[in-house]
Amino acid sequence: MLTGTFLIAEVIGGILTGSLALISDAMHMLTDTFGLAIALAAIKVGSRPADSQRTFGYQRFEVLAATSNAVILFGVAGYILYEGYKRIVEPEQIQSVGMLVIAVIGLVINLISMRLLAAGQAKSLNVKGAYLEVWSDMLGSIGVIAAAAIIWLTGWLWVDAVVAIGIGLWVLPRAWSLLQETTNILLEGVPEGIDYAAVAAALRQVPGVKNLHDLHIWALGSDTPALSVHLVLEPDREQSEVREMAGRVLSEDFHISHVTLQLELRDCREGIEDHVLHA
Repeated sequence: MLTGTFLIAEVIGGILTGSLALISDAMHMLTDTFGLAIALAAIKVGSRPADSQRTFGYQRFEVLAATSNAVILFGVAGYILYEGYKRIVEPEQIQSVGMLVIAVIGLVINLISMRLLAAGQAKSLNVKGAYLEVWSDMLGSIGVIAAAAIIWLTGWLWVDAVVAIGIGLWVLPRAWSLLQETTNILLEGVPEGIDYAAVAAALRQVPGVKNLHDLHIWALGSDTPALSVHLVLEPDREQSEVREMAGRVLSEDFHISHVTLQLELRDCREGIEDHVLHA
């Protein structure tokens, strides 16, 4: 609510003062507001229990929302870069004092927003996205304050466009990082921080495990890794014992608790190969 209210004031201030840097800061505020709204919606929707249609629940909604956020950031950055280039070619008059006052207020609001989001950004991918937006916007506010001071003291109008372009370039790598992370989850890639080879080696070391295949590691959401694997057992091994030990290794060493283990006395792929050969 605080961010949403101020961004309207900042857009109006940017138009009245002629500052592209202020307008770019306002665009960041807009994505912050949208990001916060998505984060709240994702938390509410993601907490719904699984049902007969969504057997994994709604945790993936958070990832979809964060992906949308990253795409919006790319669009905002592109607009800022384009307008910044136009302003360098044809500088416009700027009211530096009004620009400075609005930028200082924006900085204060960004600091408050960062404080509110700091606790949750390490646990939620979507809150992390919103936190990164506010963080980059705070740096943008600092840049706008510096630009306003320089214009006020020197009259260099091109500084406004340079700061706006800097804000656009600053947000691009963060948007790209967030998009990479969410895309990896949507493609069911191995979650960041988990070593696939290390997991496979640890499972092979479990007493009674002869071999393994079809090891899949993915994530339902930003903090919910999941795993499925076929374990080929040595002869005369107690299946419940192997299952318990393998589950303990995955939970304690890799923090993976959502696990599906298929235990086999014979590699199930051998039967498939024999069927293909005789077909």
